[in-house]
Amino acid sequence: MKLLPSLKQKKRYLVFEIIAEKKFSFPEIREEIESALQNFFGQMGLAKASPLLLKEKFNPEKQRFMLKINHQWVDELKSALILSKSIKNTPIIIKSVITSGTLKKASSYL
Repeated sequence: MKLLPSLKQKKRYLVFEIIAEKKFSFPEIREEIESALQNFFGQMGLAKASPLLLKEKFNPEKQRFMLKINHQWVDELKSALILSKSIKNTPIIIKSVITSGTLKKASSYL
């Protein structure tokens, strides 16, 4: 049996860009993002926000990646990622590129 549309979780897709002196691999980025979200949200917040890092939507040349999250937690997600200052002792800046309700529009910014 399908869920009613009113019971489905509304989601947003966010594209972020990493500005740094060197390029990072997807596992390095994933590790830092999971750590930042865990520190900021805690376990209960992670369960409610249900963030998902989309592996197939990672652009290694531009260092851009996409996250899917519950629509009520978009601002908190941006705050959590902005607080990340380094990956593997390399200083970074994580910049939000776009927030979209559709995967197609967000993918065009990768």
